[in-house]
Amino acid sequence: MTTMKLEDYLQSLTQKAAEGRGAGRALGREERRLGLAEAFDRLLGDFREDERELEPKLLDRRECDGYVREHIEISTVEGLRMKLYVLVPGRPAADPAPAVIALHGHGYGSREIVGLEPGGSERSGSPGLHKDFAVSLVREGFVVAAPELIGFGERRLEEDRDKEPGMSSCFRLAAHLLLTGRTLAGLRVRETARVIDYLQGRAGVDPNRIGIMGISGGGLVAGFTAALDPRIHCAVVSGYASLFADSILARNHCLDNYIPGILLEAEMPELLGLIAPRGLFLEAGVTDRIFPREPAAKAYGELRSLYAEAGAPDAVGADFFEGGHEINGGPAFAWLRDQLAAPAISA
Repeated sequence: MTTMKLEDYLQSLTQKAAEGRGAGRALGREERRLGLAEAFDRLLGDFREDERELEPKLLDRRECDGYVREHIEISTVEGLRMKLYVLVPGRPAADPAPAVIALHGHGYGSREIVGLEPGGSERSGSPGLHKDFAVSLVREGFVVAAPELIGFGERRLEEDRDKEPGMSSCFRLAAHLLLTGRTLAGLRVRETARVIDYLQGRAGVDPNRIGIMGISGGGLVAGFTAALDPRIHCAVVSGYASLFADSILARNHCLDNYIPGILLEAEMPELLGLIAPRGLFLEAGVTDRIFPREPAAKAYGELRSLYAEAGAPDAVGADFFEGGHEINGGPAFAWLRDQLAAPAISA
């Protein structure tokens, strides 16, 4: 008797999952979409609805070059509080201004994208792969909300607070959530929905023009939040959009990426395709070794087909740039300017 190699066994699991998903293709597009959205929401985990007020608290306010940086804390879900930076442009793109939620990836948290060092001092060294993209966004005239995703920076478990700034609490948080029928991805998506609540109630922000942009793990949160929350007008997913089989399952990744049973429902492009017909833009470095170019290009091809089926072929775009696992910026910022531009006023 021939023993199957473990690698072949794993490959057979993903293949069987793909074959099983074929049954859903027989449904009509809208029926399939609604069913997938419901299943996706369920697999992310059941988080109790929190009817408490946001209770925003201003922690700090600083005048910066061309914008104001506020540090705020809000209530999110199930008794949790989240800190976020809000960058307010000196010259907004419009009045009221469009807003963008900026989501960091793995690193030392929200400070990493707003021009601060781990300890909170102003940036003196290299901005790294995040390239302070929240600052770039506020200079485009957007109000920018940069939340600290749970598990990073000041939102780590006490046992991790004395470790290197870039060390996260993802594994232990994800493990506890998984054993109680939830996911860390789901918790981050639910908390980001509360940031939308905050922006929609903030003076000076256009509640109908809120975009979202995230890189790597923040790209996951950006894409999945936009997929399930129609209040997001458009989304930029940087260094994440791919195929689960050729990225998350092709190497060891942080446990925050894993959603039990998701491949029985859909591959990543179809999940991101739930954003259609709203705008979606992908950034992918051609030398990215974490989310390689080839599966990213396949994902983009599938998304183009999904957007065409939704009657919005021009609402999806991509920037495959010369670089690695990092923010590129320029084309994505230009795309956001176009997507979030003020509607023309009829004569």
